[in-house]
Amino acid sequence: MSTLTVRDVMTDDVASVRADTPFKSVVWALATRQVSGAPVLDADRVVVGVVTEADLLPKQTRERRVVRWPFSSRARRLRARKACGLVTGELMSAPAVTVTPDTPLSDAAVTLARYGVRRLPVVDAAGRLVGVLSRRDALRAFLRADSGIALEIERDVLKEAMCVDPASVWVQVRDGVVTLSGQLEHKGMVACAEELTRAVDGVVDLVNDLTYARDDTTARPGVPPSFWPRHESS
Repeated sequence: MSTLTVRDVMTDDVASVRADTPFKSVVWALATRQVSGAPVLDADRVVVGVVTEADLLPKQTRERRVVRWPFSSRARRLRARKACGLVTGELMSAPAVTVTPDTPLSDAAVTLARYGVRRLPVVDAAGRLVGVLSRRDALRAFLRADSGIALEIERDVLKEAMCVDPASVWVQVRDGVVTLSGQLEHKGMVACAEELTRAVDGVVDLVNDLTYARDDTTARPGVPPSFWPRHESS
């Protein structure tokens, strides 16, 4: 099956800053590009961190004095240190969480959710910046037309992956919600069809109305499933 990757949806025109960029220049860069964060690069364009509005905000909240309090929490001491920072290297969050252009889009979406970040720098094998993936980019998979989703299920899931005649299964897609109906030969194929269909890019949900002619999920010692007797309905 074809799988959308980060390369398919990422933005390659990326606002970035250097570790020695002054505080005010970072604010200016974010405001000019209308973004809330940017990758931080070294001289070879290798990503060394990320700086966001959240990293800059402590300067405005006047938390610099907290760094001197011996009983301050670790989080408050970190904010205080950032409030004292003058260049990006003293403000950024490091190391940066990154993805590569070949990362499956579904995996990148999991990474975005797991780390609670709004964007991920996209790097090559050497760690150099080649793009950025935002939450909005990751959601572009759900812009696929229903007809394209249905075609992929019929061709790649049923015909190619499962060797099933697409004519034996009715595939309906409406607003990304897939309904599968019809009869498959084995019970195990029903679960397989569901798993593969859910993995298709753009699928919002699945209604599985498939039935089966034979239960191949009950183990029979020493007898391969292909030799189990068929139970004909009376």
